[in-house]
Amino acid sequence: MSATPTRDAPTVEVAAFIDAQPVGAFQVKLLLTCAAVLVLDGFDTQAIGYVAPALAKDLGLSRGMLGPVFSAGLFGLMIGALLFGPLADRVGRKRIIIFSTLAFGLGALATAFVRDVNTLLAIRFLTGLGLGGAMPNTVALTSEFNPRRRRSTMVMVMFVGFSIGAALGGFLAAGLIPHFGWRSVFLVGGVAPLLLAPILALKLPESVRFLALTGRANEQVAELLRLVSRKTAFDAATRFVVHEPGLTGVPVLHLFKSGRTLPTLLLWVVFFMSLLDLYLLSNWLPTVLNDLGASISTAAVVGSMLQVGGVVGTLALGSIIDRFSFRALALVYFIAVFAVAAIGQLGQSIVFVTVAIFAAGFCIVGGQIAANALAAGFYPTSIRATGVGWALGIGRVGSIVGPLVAGATLEMRLFGLGLGTSSIFTLAAAAALCAALAAFSLGRLVGLGGSGKAAPNEAPLEPVTRADA
Repeated sequence: MSATPTRDAPTVEVAAFIDAQPVGAFQVKLLLTCAAVLVLDGFDTQAIGYVAPALAKDLGLSRGMLGPVFSAGLFGLMIGALLFGPLADRVGRKRIIIFSTLAFGLGALATAFVRDVNTLLAIRFLTGLGLGGAMPNTVALTSEFNPRRRRSTMVMVMFVGFSIGAALGGFLAAGLIPHFGWRSVFLVGGVAPLLLAPILALKLPESVRFLALTGRANEQVAELLRLVSRKTAFDAATRFVVHEPGLTGVPVLHLFKSGRTLPTLLLWVVFFMSLLDLYLLSNWLPTVLNDLGASISTAAVVGSMLQVGGVVGTLALGSIIDRFSFRALALVYFIAVFAVAAIGQLGQSIVFVTVAIFAAGFCIVGGQIAANALAAGFYPTSIRATGVGWALGIGRVGSIVGPLVAGATLEMRLFGLGLGTSSIFTLAAAAALCAALAAFSLGRLVGLGGSGKAAPNEAPLEPVTRADA
């Protein structure tokens, strides 16, 4: 539908208008703003893994007792994603992003002052609620302002912020813990989000597609679209619509309607297995490396290579994912099987294990970020945050299971039951294989090519309907 204004109250289809524009300064600024949220999200999510050896010593915890500490925050992340995704589809992305940033900032600050394990468990859960709300909504917001042909690339580049923040946590932990103790890491992780929140209130836009679907914000929509394309002028009577279903009722139920049931379930398998791997590795690598003889600082730096590899993988994979979609994702996870398994075999050599961890990060972190982008493209605007949030929420179940399984495996080794450290990485490799198979099935089911259109006789990624008059 044409975006050229006429004298007879023209109608502009928002998604088509955005798809016709090049990526400009406005989208780049939005990407950087959302990336800033995810830098701090990644820092606060992963910081607990980097400080774990020092924290365990300070609070008198065994290695196995760290599993519940890791999983408390991840359980909060799960609940946050499940709750705040659907809520954002009702009240908007911006409000939830600001609230979530304040919540995880206060939670991180409180973590710096805990003195016992029960308080730590409660605070990590509450911090996780905020962390879980921020991620699906930054993904949805970035997706909704970018043209389809560049959507996955832009979402993935934005999501690099999470990997940067997670890796930064390792380097800061290595520098701060020897001089100021583990609590200093959470002081940094708490103050920064509280400083960012007022900036978000001033600078972060609401989703233009969300506003258009409400049908009550024409002036705001026009202003935002003029920022997307500064050369475009709209007639005052212009109506802005989104040719997608304005769905009513419980948002989660719509994930299983209009041919979305099987793709939704397969997405959940991808997210479950991928996040199981990601959090098993990110939480336990520093501790396992420390047990193998590396110092706490060295273990933190080497462990952070998982996220460094993720940054490189995300930047390298963006255009490939835009072109080949789930089929490329399946190949990435298949390569991850061998990279993750190699970590367990090379643990005695810092050089080789660093390379293996980097490769695992390239595939697992890069693959997870690609899955976020593809999930955002799969669902229509009215359930986009719900779809991404629930995929992440189900994935968080995997992120809880992963650290607990690793902790139980280490406890069995301590009791002489024959399960070595390498068995942790064998389990992680099996999870990567499951993610690869699910992504391959999605590729066959959805059948996307480089055009962003569904293959013949297959459901489109974004089901469309006639806009209400």
